[in-house]
Amino acid sequence: MKRVAAVLAASPGHMDALQALALAGPRGAWIGAGFVRNAVWDALSGVTPDVTVLADLDVVHLDRANADPVFEAALRAVRPALPWSVTNQARMSARHGHAPYPELGAALARWPETATAVTARLHAGRLEILAPHGVVDLLGFVLRTPPGGDRAAMSARIAAKGWRERWPRLRLFGN
Repeated sequence: MKRVAAVLAASPGHMDALQALALAGPRGAWIGAGFVRNAVWDALSGVTPDVTVLADLDVVHLDRANADPVFEAALRAVRPALPWSVTNQARMSARHGHAPYPELGAALARWPETATAVTARLHAGRLEILAPHGVVDLLGFVLRTPPGGDRAAMSARIAAKGWRERWPRLRLFGN
């Protein structure tokens, strides 16, 4: 976890986004998916992480209110150049036919790859990492489906996003 935090802490753009989230995001929110994964894989590949090339900044929270557009507007007001995407994971459990998630880590554990299920936030001025599957796969360039995951869907994502071309060290494992 410390190595992932160090990569994010060394990136002014990532730290700026995390500060904006702490200032204007939903209570208990984290930024994850490509925000963390791409930064780590870029840094490990000798490329400077760049938050401005991300298609979106996946902000996740577990609030029973449905105010994602309000939260996105607040974040855009603070950092208008960033592509904020706020998703209440409480809604995602119903969308995917899962029982309600008791906490955010349970929602992240269902994400399509273990290396993608890593989030970060600033809390009380400290950088925190939440990774229900740990960070070994992320730091090892491993793409693995979580238990019950869909390897075909993961493979399709890899091809569609061009990850193997961008990070040739990627290794695939599936359940």
